[in-house]
Amino acid sequence: MSHDLSTAVPPSRRSSPGKRSRKAPKKRRTGRIVLLSLLVLALVVGGTGYWLYSDLNGNISGVDLDKAIGDDRPEKLPTSGQNILVLGSDSRAGDNADLGTGKVAGARSDTALVMHIPEGRTRATAVSIPRDTLVTRPECTKSDGSKIPSAKRVMFNSVYSLAGPACVVKTVEEMSGVRMDHFMEIDFSGFKGLVDAIGGVTVTVDKPIHDKSSGLELSAGTHKLNGTQSLAFVRTRHGIGDGSDLGRIGLQQQFMIALLGEVKKQDLLGSPTKTFKIADSLTSSLTTDSDLASLKSLAEFSRSMHGVDPATMETIMLPVRYDTADPNRVVAAEPQATQLWKAIRTGGEIPESAKKSPAQGG
Repeated sequence: MSHDLSTAVPPSRRSSPGKRSRKAPKKRRTGRIVLLSLLVLALVVGGTGYWLYSDLNGNISGVDLDKAIGDDRPEKLPTSGQNILVLGSDSRAGDNADLGTGKVAGARSDTALVMHIPEGRTRATAVSIPRDTLVTRPECTKSDGSKIPSAKRVMFNSVYSLAGPACVVKTVEEMSGVRMDHFMEIDFSGFKGLVDAIGGVTVTVDKPIHDKSSGLELSAGTHKLNGTQSLAFVRTRHGIGDGSDLGRIGLQQQFMIALLGEVKKQDLLGSPTKTFKIADSLTSSLTTDSDLASLKSLAEFSRSMHGVDPATMETIMLPVRYDTADPNRVVAAEPQATQLWKAIRTGGEIPESAKKSPAQGG
């Protein structure tokens, strides 16, 4: 949903090996945004008629993971639980200048979460994979049919821009041994049209926000944002806190909660025209695996998540430690990472020891 901050931040802004802060960062809340997005979709689709399916189906892009990855994949969970790889990107952003990124070609993704939903689907855990994690990228087939060779010690965030979402799925499966039942890519810029369709979203900020990069100018207080302002709101980071990505994630969560509240207020059954506009904007921002790439399948999956409360979802970070050769990068910490993936693979409880990361002081 934004440009790669790891390359956008000048070297002078990065921590040096001797000055790197060991303070534990705040837990990421992006997984809750994803659940809220699914709930919004279920609410909207519930107000549409079946006659709209053919029109809205064309909005959803699908990726055939089995064809792109092949048969050599991890086994599925032994239970009815689900594992979903969720990416946030600007791949459908069109003119990147509208996103405040300037004339930057290609697509970016710096949010990656493995959402684990145990049997019963009443709770969920989101494992955030830091974008600066050094991983082994497997050999992958790109969308044009060409192949890229495997490579060691590549930054996780680079896999998407180089080889596309199917390669990210393959990379995650090989590093974790966990089968991804589904894949979902969310283009947050697509919410620009959604916000305008529902008449705006109201947010309250405690402190003024002045961000020249995103173009957002807000005084402290309550504001009703239109689509353009909302896009700037979820993308701003320089005008809040310490200017890091963590502050932006907090704004994204606040915005999605407000968006969900606005959608709930809409008279979806009484206004077919407005309902169609909302559903059209929301489905246009989604790319999924081919099994979910229809409005009916996606709506059924969204409704199956109703038992999960976004407010109680546990969000943890993949246990990592600072890389000895490059302290500005991290690598999976052992044995914590192995314990974490094993618990997800077997459908068991994640031990507390697997939630602690040396890079977080745990």
